[in-house]
Amino acid sequence: MPSYDRPPADLDRRENDTVDQLVEEYTQRGLSRRQFFQRAFALGLTVSAASTLLAACGGTTSAAKVTSVNLLTTWGGEEQDSFKAVVAPFTQASGITVNIEATRDLDAVLTTRIRGNNPPDLAILPNPGKMQQLASQNKLIALDTFLDMNKVRADYATPWIDLGTYNGKLYAIFYKAANKATIWYSPTQFQSNGYQVPQTWDQLTALSDQIAGSGKYPWSMGVSSAAASGWPASDWVAQIYLNQSGPNMYDQWVAHKIPWTDASIKTAFQTFGRIAGGNHYINGAPQAILATGFQDASYPPFKTPPEAYMYYLGDFTAGFITTQFPSLQPGTGFNFFAFPTITPTYQGAVTGGADVVVAMKNNNGVRDLVTYLETAAAQTIWVKRGGFTSVNKSVDLSAYPNVVAKDSASQLVAAPIFRFGAGDIMPPAVQQEWWKGMLTYIGDQSQLDSVLQDIEGVAQQSYQS
Repeated sequence: MPSYDRPPADLDRRENDTVDQLVEEYTQRGLSRRQFFQRAFALGLTVSAASTLLAACGGTTSAAKVTSVNLLTTWGGEEQDSFKAVVAPFTQASGITVNIEATRDLDAVLTTRIRGNNPPDLAILPNPGKMQQLASQNKLIALDTFLDMNKVRADYATPWIDLGTYNGKLYAIFYKAANKATIWYSPTQFQSNGYQVPQTWDQLTALSDQIAGSGKYPWSMGVSSAAASGWPASDWVAQIYLNQSGPNMYDQWVAHKIPWTDASIKTAFQTFGRIAGGNHYINGAPQAILATGFQDASYPPFKTPPEAYMYYLGDFTAGFITTQFPSLQPGTGFNFFAFPTITPTYQGAVTGGADVVVAMKNNNGVRDLVTYLETAAAQTIWVKRGGFTSVNKSVDLSAYPNVVAKDSASQLVAAPIFRFGAGDIMPPAVQQEWWKGMLTYIGDQSQLDSVLQDIEGVAQQSYQS
């Protein structure tokens, strides 16, 4: 059975290993098969070359106690195809098959399986809130019991490690991320009109006034999303709140340590309201905002002629734009600028989302797969395929398929302050009341106090249950 002890400290520090040294470390120093493949990939060896070398050393690629692991996720379609491409080298090298079960109702399926004492080996959770809950119930395996934490700390910024930690132990690796600090625009239109990309909120409102004053509409906005209508506006408020009040207040808000009627929350709503209800800011507002789908709302800045000039939503918006306007080139035909600074102390703060890898069983297959998924080599496979943003600092930014994807990933990796989208880690009832409240507020901003009181009432019940 392979040893899962961490390699000697000097082994991690050396950066210029040769193949001969790798062989010596395996044969003389007890390097585990997992560590062998990890270091072989770092040296640039292919799976087949590493497997051949391991066999020559007297090792085997099928010595694991398990031959398959089960993984539960929400990924289907293209996402699942890309993940299968990621794990293919792992299966080839280890002989361990990854059986993927996909469901759109992951929380219900996972809860049922846990209650039936039949949890999956691993799960990909859509947010860290569920991870925290499962860790508190002792349903997860601490990843720092087998991962090389020196490597993890080298690969991930502290905020990402902290988000995956519960009671001082690491339980999650942040894998597929989304950046929600992005405002989309046409560089061509900005240049032709002499508009400057704003760096601060004051500059943003000044630019909005300039565009509106010329008889054009500076913004496009749409919050319609069937039963989830309102969520794009809640993303606005969350990003504003983090940039306005900072991470400590944000954490208190998410944990309901301050009421929804607090002045800081009201101010964030009002700041958003100045965009949603600005004079000549959005064509047909407020009714058009409520009636327009969030995907359709991303199109006006890129039409000919443009019907608006800016649109706020997460970095997945790039997919909407490229599908609707396939001739537009990333970086010139469309791009984003970072959400502008509101309070200088919190400059560069980013909200976002991410899928997290957690382990629910402790076997060699799980340990090997998690160790593999943590690596830059594994994540780069999906990065090159597109539709994937990694927060692993060791992933080469040149691997991203275009400059827009590269810049979004760079912003996430370098963010001095990162917080998960507030609604996604609040109780579902609170999140839904918030979405509903955003619709009411957009329709009639004079209703703000009653909106906040209604959300607070739901929060008081939800956080006690």
